[in-house]
Amino acid sequence: MPRVSIRRQGGAAIMTIPAEVLKTLHLDVGAQMDIAVTEEGFTARPVEQPKRRYTLKELLRGATPDTMRQLQEDTAWAHEGPAIGREL
Repeated sequence: MPRVSIRRQGGAAIMTIPAEVLKTLHLDVGAQMDIAVTEEGFTARPVEQPKRRYTLKELLRGATPDTMRQLQEDTAWAHEGPAIGREL
């Protein structure tokens, strides 16, 4: 288990996380952590950040011709009527 020191930087107390720990947790500088405090110490866990961009392959994962056909049937009502804005 790596040992770290707490130091003062400005008005904050800073604890350095060793590079090998960041690599093991797949984290980088700027990652957010949730900290749970107990009487014995604390536990820091990475916050799951939602992806901001998805590939088409990720978006269509699990889509089959049957599920796409069902989606078309379920949303057919939205294709009726005249255009309201500038949609095609």
